[in-house]
Amino acid sequence: MNSHGRGEQQVVWAVVGTDIGPLLLAATHEGLVNVVFHATDAVRDKALGRLAERLGAEPVEAPDSPLLAEAARQVAAYFAGERRDFELPLDWSLISGFNRQVLRELASGVPFGAVVGYGDLAKRVGQPGAAQAVGTAMGANPLPVVVPCHRVVESDGGIGGFGGGLETKRKLLALEGVLPEPLF
Repeated sequence: MNSHGRGEQQVVWAVVGTDIGPLLLAATHEGLVNVVFHATDAVRDKALGRLAERLGAEPVEAPDSPLLAEAARQVAAYFAGERRDFELPLDWSLISGFNRQVLRELASGVPFGAVVGYGDLAKRVGQPGAAQAVGTAMGANPLPVVVPCHRVVESDGGIGGFGGGLETKRKLLALEGVLPEPLF
């Protein structure tokens, strides 16, 4: 057992190149556990340190790991326009409570090419009036792109915020046909 009272688990990671920059993918035996935008060396190292602390296991770089191979393949297919839905086992252990409930609803209920308002998503989970809490849940999403927080927008038509940056959100929404492709 580790210091958190859990059995030791394996955490593997790899960085994959995408149209929105390098993404860090991390997985456990349960499934994909973390996706991190803009995975430069510094961002990657900080994210891996947080994962080690939260999961009680030192992440190991393993780009050829069977735990990551399918996730990397599906991410590449998504950015190539060949995949609309991710069909991956997910490890939800980095998020709990209301945030997990909201993200699960988002993952299952807002398809490729669609958007939902923060308030509408709050209503879907039985918490009308919790639009700001939904925004907090989106910011805490450990699995962006795969759990599509980029599809959550403001009710007045504004794009809303995004942990990966607004330019990244615009590119993802353009990829899905929600916004026009940027001119430059």
